[in-house]
Amino acid sequence: MTEMINLPDPEVDWAPATFSTQVGAGNPARQCSMFQAATEPLISLALLAVELDSVARRLRLTIEESWDGHGAIRAAFFTLDGTDFVVTHHERDPSGTYVWVRKSGPVDHAERMAVLLTALDVGSEAVSHSTWGTGTDLSRVPATWSRKRGRPVESHQRFWENFRKRPGMYVGRNTYDGVTAYLNGYDHACGGALLNGLREWLADTNQVGQNLVWWAQVVQVVFPEGRPAEPWSDDEHRQAVAGLFDLLEGFFEHLASGHGTMPESG
Repeated sequence: MTEMINLPDPEVDWAPATFSTQVGAGNPARQCSMFQAATEPLISLALLAVELDSVARRLRLTIEESWDGHGAIRAAFFTLDGTDFVVTHHERDPSGTYVWVRKSGPVDHAERMAVLLTALDVGSEAVSHSTWGTGTDLSRVPATWSRKRGRPVESHQRFWENFRKRPGMYVGRNTYDGVTAYLNGYDHACGGALLNGLREWLADTNQVGQNLVWWAQVVQVVFPEGRPAEPWSDDEHRQAVAGLFDLLEGFFEHLASGHGTMPESG
């Protein structure tokens, strides 16, 4: 079991985050309701070895509760230094606080994580696991993030099974861009262990350009008559995600047959 880190108490002049826009409130976090903030897609940023209640106490956040088909979820939505953050914990997840940012927000995740850690008054040792989306400069990610400190042992196969069953729990709104960005970030975080060889396999089995990134190859396979015009409809996003999942299942079966390297334990 991961050892949780205790956060310091809030500063003496910090008002509750729901009132932090008032003069003299002090608190750097400004909270909004989940009903105001839950409409936009989210990108997973990190898992902190800190209990959600401890984060809420430090930033003086109000935890809101909801549920999905798998159980209860607790969350707080807030803005910090211009970035919209969400901190959550689902009753079926391992201990810790899951950190998300809006998909439309800044892409420099290392910088955004540093902002949150500074507000929490804790170092990067609090980061148990992190993910990064497409376009992130990985050279700026703190070295300790790659050590998987205290990360629960879970196979990549188990991650894939959970992700395929409920992708919305990982990415918010279930769009093709959100799903591929999360998978690409997960693959970066585990050193390429999940998707290594996918691009070559897609090129060989589906006659798509090997010079393309894998998510562009998938679009060519799913939409052989050409990529749909932007913005995509909900049906087009669903078709692309379903096609991606079918292709990944084929790729993992290919690996399991002994023609490649099966994903190892996380």
